[in-house]
Amino acid sequence: MMLKAKILFDLMMYVNAKRRFTAQEVADEFAISVRTAHRYLMDLSEMGVPLYTEPGRGGGYRILNNRLLPPIIMDENEAFAIFFAFQSLKYYPTLPFAIDMKSVSRKICASLPDDTKNKVARLDSVLSFWTPTRSVSSPFLKEIIEAAAENRMLKMEYASKTDDTPKEIAPLGLYAYNGFWYMPAFDPAVDEIRLFRADRILSLELTGKKLDPPSNLSDWLDYQNAQSPEFPVRLYAELTREGIRQCRSQPWLEPYIVTVDPGYGYIEANIDKRELEFVTNYFYQLGTSAKVIEPSEMADRIRKLAEEVLNQYS
Repeated sequence: MMLKAKILFDLMMYVNAKRRFTAQEVADEFAISVRTAHRYLMDLSEMGVPLYTEPGRGGGYRILNNRLLPPIIMDENEAFAIFFAFQSLKYYPTLPFAIDMKSVSRKICASLPDDTKNKVARLDSVLSFWTPTRSVSSPFLKEIIEAAAENRMLKMEYASKTDDTPKEIAPLGLYAYNGFWYMPAFDPAVDEIRLFRADRILSLELTGKKLDPPSNLSDWLDYQNAQSPEFPVRLYAELTREGIRQCRSQPWLEPYIVTVDPGYGYIEANIDKRELEFVTNYFYQLGTSAKVIEPSEMADRIRKLAEEVLNQYS
């Protein structure tokens, strides 16, 4: 029995690597008869391995496109790490590859002993990687990843701020942040890397062209974390206790918060002039929890926004 179990395990890895094979090849590989090879392949099919029989002369077996990975032996902590890393994606409505989240979770748990399953269930009820749930979908994630991996250019129609714009770009890859998927991509038309929201891509197709971008995704992200603003503008804002609490939830502001006492603090930082509109709108939403002192144009814009809202309700 142990011999058969080992052969089935090895056979699963064999067919997953070969993709297309005959019963005779299996028999030769595992030193078994052709009849036994057929029987073992049928056993694999019943276990869920997606095998397809090709009839006729020169036929045999092939595995369908979705490869079934062989079992992986791991300890309890490794199982926990994989399970909860996977759980971190459950709030994203769209994922790069079509997967059933619940199905994968069941498969991970199915291989665990009962006491470990119970521990996972307890941890799952008290630990979560929460992300705001977004209603917009990003249907082209898989195509973007595959194009980035092969340095292939894409033609897309993108919903920009003012209109729908056609673009040819070379994607660096994708990253997830705050419930959205983002695609840094090299835009040859402006000779620089631009950042695009994946859910704003209206259409996408391969161009047949190849282009090696000037950076990879990992290096680009590291650069974004380390770089200073290209067009620096001093931001100084006073914060109430609630303002401190709100700004601490923003990764781009949190490092610059100075707390004077539990009820008062301030932010002093350099921001890029091109981000003034975004930063202005954020501080406007804070209401009386923050008061922008510099730059003066930001304070003026917040005052104007408040007047427009007041006039609307007058």
